[in-house]
Amino acid sequence: MYLLGYDIGSSSVKVCLIEASTGKIIASDFSPRKEMKIAAENPGWAEQNPQDWWTNLKLAHQSVMQKSGVHAEDIKAIGITWQMHGLILVDKDQNLLRPSIIWCDSRAVPYGEKAFEAIGKEKCLSHLLNSPGNFTAAKLAWVKENEPEIFEKTDKIMLPGDYIAMKLSGQTGITIEGLSEGIFWDFKNQCISKDITAYFGIPESFFPEIVPTFGEQARVSAAAAAELGLKEGIPISYRAGDQPNNALSLNVFNPGEIASTAGTSGVVYGVLDKLDYDPLSRVNTFAHVNYTPEQLRLGVLLCINGTGILNSWLKHNFATSLPSYGDMNEVASLSPIGSKGLSVIPFGNGAERVLENQDVNCSIQGINFNIHSKGDVLRAAQEGIVFSYEYGMDIMRAMGMDIRVIRAGDANMFMSSIFRQTLASVSNAVIELYDTDGAAGAARAAGIGIGFYANTTEAFSSLEKIAVIEPENDKKEQYTEAYQRWKNCLERVR
Repeated sequence: MYLLGYDIGSSSVKVCLIEASTGKIIASDFSPRKEMKIAAENPGWAEQNPQDWWTNLKLAHQSVMQKSGVHAEDIKAIGITWQMHGLILVDKDQNLLRPSIIWCDSRAVPYGEKAFEAIGKEKCLSHLLNSPGNFTAAKLAWVKENEPEIFEKTDKIMLPGDYIAMKLSGQTGITIEGLSEGIFWDFKNQCISKDITAYFGIPESFFPEIVPTFGEQARVSAAAAAELGLKEGIPISYRAGDQPNNALSLNVFNPGEIASTAGTSGVVYGVLDKLDYDPLSRVNTFAHVNYTPEQLRLGVLLCINGTGILNSWLKHNFATSLPSYGDMNEVASLSPIGSKGLSVIPFGNGAERVLENQDVNCSIQGINFNIHSKGDVLRAAQEGIVFSYEYGMDIMRAMGMDIRVIRAGDANMFMSSIFRQTLASVSNAVIELYDTDGAAGAARAAGIGIGFYANTTEAFSSLEKIAVIEPENDKKEQYTEAYQRWKNCLERVR
């Protein structure tokens, strides 16, 4: 018996097939090999065509099935995870009406800010646990004002994973977790927020049926089965946004537990057991995958837009002579802690929530032509990303989170010894690395959804810890000095 996981990212779509009884990854692959295109027609915009997600899902799926040799009838459930906060609009025939406005698009900031003032800050924070900010609801408001003909044709709104579930099943649905990440969910009244729908003028008919995060949500249609070479009727039994799902993948379900990622964007995600929020909405609180009204499990999410995308930009525009990220890390390692006084402000991927939706761009501070080299810039970039994490984690600590252990997958920037050692030493937290990823986590969660696993403990019993990184306490002064210098630079930029 096997379980499939689909991970719809902004860079690629990953597919993972696991053996249910052992949790072993049988095969995985991703598509495309180069990063998916993000269209930016205007500054601060970011759009993708959801049909590209489906096309690349099919390519990665076909590769996984071919490599694994598994028969379609032996696949018993599908789980889906996705890039959070995207907006997809379809008409009554489930046709796409426009490209998806994705997570790093900042055009809707003014719409969210006006809603925050009009509805009332205290009411937004106490009911939504966030400002409407730059999330899905505000993006829909932008469409309503700027593309009224599209808004008029809209039958259903969805998040990226809901779109993939629709393509798989022909049915539309949305979870409470998804509604909360779109800032549509009223946590106090346990319903779609009437404040948000009334203020933005969103018909409640736009929302698909609410389906459970774990449990049968829909089944694979005959049409999708033919496209993918699957058996008709396989249940889709789990879906969640990428950061709640990443926490799930790392067995983070309980209050005080922390997960992190460092892909295109960077995230620190911790679990709370009470309704709480940052008064300035610099970090955001959403329903976690195991949230219920009776058992509060909320995810506090610190998101840094300018993370791996900075490293990628440097590779393609600055370190073009270095063939790989590993080579970049090697050159960066020649620079000392603090990068000889160089500081990089990494916020070059749109407005940053941690900076109260300011868009300060990326900058290099303190460069000296006589002493700095390529390695110093590369190291300072990684340190700058880590320092942005620590800047946000200070806000999480003020909310009562005790950050002692950070769990992460051995992927993306966590593969860099500079990045993970700097993070451990600046935050004074132990880093635990695991052999997992979002697609594998979604596959395991699908097993929970069909009842194959009795609970999360059983589902993640085979999760393998592959490394532990301790803080370098003997070098604490050097890390602290570099971080303080970086913070001073950030304040000047702001």
